[in-house]
Amino acid sequence: MSNSFQRIGAKSNAQVGRDFENAALQFFKSQDLILKKNIKIKVGIEETPKKFHAFDLGCKEQKIIVECKSHKWTSGGNVPSAKMTVWNEAMYYFAILPDNFKKIMFVLYDYNEKREETLAQYYLRTYEHLVPKTVEFWEYKEGVSAKILYPKKSF
Repeated sequence: MSNSFQRIGAKSNAQVGRDFENAALQFFKSQDLILKKNIKIKVGIEETPKKFHAFDLGCKEQKIIVECKSHKWTSGGNVPSAKMTVWNEAMYYFAILPDNFKKIMFVLYDYNEKREETLAQYYLRTYEHLVPKTVEFWEYKEGVSAKILYPKKSF
């Protein structure tokens, strides 16, 4: 039985996510950032009791947190709406993460020729109002490198 929501050629979507996290670990290692998986940090709103939330990658000592998303446009070139809500949730957790943490949203480069933009560019164009100013958006092109899309650098 096939799953129409599973990435073509993948064993499972969970495996796709784990593979992307491993690629992110290797990329950051090449940048001299040694991160670990499944970093738990206490978060909460204002004076409410804090609870642990597990972030994909990070380093408590260096105060760096990374969320990894390997989502792609749908096979028909449409917006993966449900996946965008997952990105919005990540923005919420970044917003309530202590301010002294560096926050990185590390996403897979996926270009849509019809729309002439990547999924990350689409997200930032559509949902920038939900992105905390302290979050960096890094777009990773497999086998090539990564570039920072946000915040926009002005020269």
